[in-house]
Amino acid sequence: MACNIAQRLRGMARELPNKRAVVFPESRDRYGRVAYTHLTFEQLDRESDHYARGFERAGITRGTKTLLMVRPSLDFFALTFALFKVGAPPILIDPGMGRERLMHCIQSAAPDAMVGIPLAHLARRLWPKYFKSVKVNVTVGRRWLWDGYTLRDLRDEWHEPFKIADTAEDELAAILFTTGSTGPAKGVEYEHGMFMAQCDLLQSVFNMGPDDIDLPTFPLFALFSVGLGMTAVIPDMDPTKPAQVNPERIVEAIRNQGCTFTFGSPMLWNRVTKYCVDNRIKFPTLRRVLLAGAPVPQYIHERFGEILPEGATTNTPYGATESLPVANITGAEVLAETAELTRKGKGICVGKPIPSMKVEIIKLSDENIPEWSDSLVVPQGSVGEITVKGPTVTKRYYQNEKATAQHKIKDGDVVRHRIGDLGYFDDKGRLWFCGRKGHRVECEAGLMLTVCCEAIINEHKKVFRSALVGLGERPKQTPVMIVEPYEMPATDAAKNELVNELEKLAAGNDLTKPVRKIMLHESLPVDIRHNAKINRELLTEWAAGKLSASL
Repeated sequence: MACNIAQRLRGMARELPNKRAVVFPESRDRYGRVAYTHLTFEQLDRESDHYARGFERAGITRGTKTLLMVRPSLDFFALTFALFKVGAPPILIDPGMGRERLMHCIQSAAPDAMVGIPLAHLARRLWPKYFKSVKVNVTVGRRWLWDGYTLRDLRDEWHEPFKIADTAEDELAAILFTTGSTGPAKGVEYEHGMFMAQCDLLQSVFNMGPDDIDLPTFPLFALFSVGLGMTAVIPDMDPTKPAQVNPERIVEAIRNQGCTFTFGSPMLWNRVTKYCVDNRIKFPTLRRVLLAGAPVPQYIHERFGEILPEGATTNTPYGATESLPVANITGAEVLAETAELTRKGKGICVGKPIPSMKVEIIKLSDENIPEWSDSLVVPQGSVGEITVKGPTVTKRYYQNEKATAQHKIKDGDVVRHRIGDLGYFDDKGRLWFCGRKGHRVECEAGLMLTVCCEAIINEHKKVFRSALVGLGERPKQTPVMIVEPYEMPATDAAKNELVNELEKLAAGNDLTKPVRKIMLHESLPVDIRHNAKINRELLTEWAAGKLSASL
């Protein structure tokens, strides 16, 4: 059956031709006032048609895997939908992951074509071995000392609608790379039917639609906004550094554009909500806020209670690049029912599974599981690995059979995804997250779960966040707790005093009693996509080095 995610845009262009599809902060005047430019749905559909015809003339056709390296902009949307229209799967990689990881991802994806800004093409010239598969090059901007086309070369002025490729539901639509924050970055294969199913789920669960004006602080999520008929307002920020966002720019966008919906990292909203509470700023137009990418602290939900109008909701959808969304819980339910249990080390409640998503908890194992069996499922209340099947669950990683075997389980005609998270179901059917499977600590005292143990330490008033790591090999690891204070004590005596207080806190709880060492850290390393997931692999090396140096 023919299915192409670009049909969503074409449909919106017919139904809502004059509605703004994308709004972009183009410039600022001498007073610092922002000037916006935009494309309506009709204009965006037409622009992507112009580029789609140009791509075909240049040799970017159905099945041409195309590396897309363009900053958030009006062109980003037009180019992405143009690739969808011709049936050329875009390869999307987070540029903030660092050069070495980025180049590895490009080499593993082996793109046939590349559409990128001049800086990306400069990288292609400097490190050609990673781009040797690329046959067609398009520069978005000025072309310098390299080959290929410019975007201006390809853009035509025809007004006839481009015939959208009649791709199948199971045909490759895009390759989206994970950040590699909890392991090597992997290319996730998305099919056109999966994108369509995600749009349907997001619309039904969060009531997203043409009446909304969205502020998506994660660029890829903005594509869903357009597919759902929402106006996507691109924020004036560096999307690779959400924790360093200027809160004034987020406030400015929400107020200027009357945003009703927004999506972002908890670290971004930590910064913005504190600014708003401190300056008594409210968002009268915002009706729904989605926070995702990492566990959301209780105080962020509480701050939103002071900022949002009556009836507005905060939501923390749970999922992964390979399966999104999986579950959802509102901030109101967190504050009323689950936050106190989280503080006591019960984990973080992520809510009930979303309809059409089947979630099962299976026995903890690091082995591959080729075939599904109901005997894998643990009893309700028992901790195990979270698995999911449903219409948005991806089937494989691109040219990575090892990762596919590790994370996928064949279940008849469908595939279940092993999320790699540990959790359990409570007696109300709600899913609780207890940490990554790969981050668990196994010591002589037994299994220690990162999220549960860290919650105990995070209760100390001077602690911003903490990370449990295990030194050595399972099951005889040495548990170490690494703590980032709100403010690092100025003297050694003050540091020792804080460590002593934390040691007493740890010793007083059964969950953290096995901790053998507590160490202070200026700033815990985090992932580049959401700036919120703690990089425990780096911390393990850091702690091991510190301890060996002190011996």
